[in-house]
Amino acid sequence: MAVDVLVLNTAVVDLRRPDFEFADRLVGKGGLAKCRSEDMPRYSQAQIQQWIEEGFATAGGPGNMAPLIARTGLKVAVGVSLGRGDYDGLDAQGRYFHDTMTANGIDMSATFIHPRLATGTTFIHSTSGDDRGGIAYFPNANNDFDFAVFRKAVERLRPRIVYYMYSGLSDRGDAHGGRDLADFIRWCQGQGAVTIADSHTLTGNPHQLIAERKPVKEYRLLEPLLPQLDLFFTSSDEAKLIENTLGRKPAQTDLCERAYNTHFLEFLTKRFWQDDGRTKLFGVTVSDGAYIAYLGPEGETGGPTKVTSRFMAGEVVDLVGAGDSFRAGLITYIASNLEGFRKGVIDFHQAVQAGNLFASLYIKAPLGDRYGNIRPYPKMLQVLRTKDGFKSFEALRQALG
Repeated sequence: MAVDVLVLNTAVVDLRRPDFEFADRLVGKGGLAKCRSEDMPRYSQAQIQQWIEEGFATAGGPGNMAPLIARTGLKVAVGVSLGRGDYDGLDAQGRYFHDTMTANGIDMSATFIHPRLATGTTFIHSTSGDDRGGIAYFPNANNDFDFAVFRKAVERLRPRIVYYMYSGLSDRGDAHGGRDLADFIRWCQGQGAVTIADSHTLTGNPHQLIAERKPVKEYRLLEPLLPQLDLFFTSSDEAKLIENTLGRKPAQTDLCERAYNTHFLEFLTKRFWQDDGRTKLFGVTVSDGAYIAYLGPEGETGGPTKVTSRFMAGEVVDLVGAGDSFRAGLITYIASNLEGFRKGVIDFHQAVQAGNLFASLYIKAPLGDRYGNIRPYPKMLQVLRTKDGFKSFEALRQALG
């Protein structure tokens, strides 16, 4: 039976502890970076398992969004590489990731058990207040993403939407300057799937890179990829880094938010959109919503315009995964209205509000229950159709029932 959404790549377990100061030394204070797998700290599997049992772990990558989609009632599969080990065939991280997904009704039949490399692991130095600690990502098995393996998964599962997470984080997945991934995405479209991929280039301190207007080589991988995608959303900070790298001129960081994000989307769509009869929706997420532009199958266009979130009320618990959860809501809405999307008649603004809703529910949830606020799609749609905003997070939760 066909699945609605297949999420590929970057299975990772995020470990957060206040004594992970080494992450600051590896990536800089407040920085984030992809580190060499061979440099991963030599914590024992027993120690990692203990931290998992004590609640210091969350499932990242597809774990930030696949369970959210599945909780709405859609059929979701995840295709990832996990490390071999002594926990019923997987290492401690892989077993935790796998069990978290299956507990949320996700099809894990496309799991590839890597014989040599561990499951991807991120060490996050958790700090109090606004002083963000370092985030050190070790790709491990993700670094060896094999398109041949996952083409078979696409053929077997026949997904309506294929989501690749992320460009820039897998040596093998990013081979040949990103052309292998672009070819894979084009092949998935030939199999009948709507496609989405995103970039998550972990490299130093993004604010410093923006201030210095430095290009980031990993964003060059987007050159062959962007013309193939039906859906693409990036953060406002990443938008500046992308244009610094791909644009003819440095990104105009002195512009106000609206002017800059409008400028970026115009740059992106003029340079990378192909009038190939496919609907396209590109956007930039910001703290209170997203800027979007879209192209219909007959060449009709809309935007750039801002969709301001109606779900801002409430205190943020953790921003890690905010972009992933936004895409979860966006994908849920599009998968539930797929023919309308293909024909270009979908309510694009409501699709983006679905992303805003999911992101709000995710980043304001406790770390031990990050998926608990998501409801079946009919209930989520009912909230989306509420015209007024919500004055408190509790009011939003009550509306969800």
